[in-house]
Amino acid sequence: MEKVFIYWDNSNIFHEAQRLAGEFEEGPDARYRVRIHFDNLLRLAHADRPVQRALAAGSVPPEMRQLWNRMEERGIQVQLFDRGDPGRSEQEVPDHVLQLQMLRDALEFNGDPGIVVLLTGDGAGYYEGGGFHRTLEAMHQRDWRIEVLSWAHACNQRMRRWAEANALFVSLDEFYPSITFTEPSRPGHELALPRKQAPLDLDRRRCA
Repeated sequence: MEKVFIYWDNSNIFHEAQRLAGEFEEGPDARYRVRIHFDNLLRLAHADRPVQRALAAGSVPPEMRQLWNRMEERGIQVQLFDRGDPGRSEQEVPDHVLQLQMLRDALEFNGDPGIVVLLTGDGAGYYEGGGFHRTLEAMHQRDWRIEVLSWAHACNQRMRRWAEANALFVSLDEFYPSITFTEPSRPGHELALPRKQAPLDLDRRRCA
């Protein structure tokens, strides 16, 4: 069985889940209460296939430490960056780190390509010759199979069309109840009750 290489852009996935929470959840503070259910999203990514590499990149606010620790306990390599660097955007460094590792893996496993599972909707940089979309194209040309997992509303449309035509696009919206949960409103501001994640149904998840 071909092995899976997972590249996880945490900021993109989490911030866009916050946008959807306002539509899918109860309470006006839903975007601040929604959380990603890490275990279910990771399983959705690998779909019970063997994982050769899994890399997640994101920023270092203290409230995220528990998530990063859990990722590392599951064998995920984590790269963290200070989002307060005034010389760079919040996404610039994490994106470049993920793309660089993708290219390194493409070279290292050139004779034995696997399956790329990219969790992001960010397709910026294409016309400048860079970005995730360009990297996916380069790996696809070297016989890597490609799966893009992204929120439908947030995925770069050019990258999505390419994935639908040449690879596989998986809309995270279809799995929203399973890959997110919500915390209760703050004490004294009881606007909504918490919500647990639903069971993950992998039978609905196509693979490349």
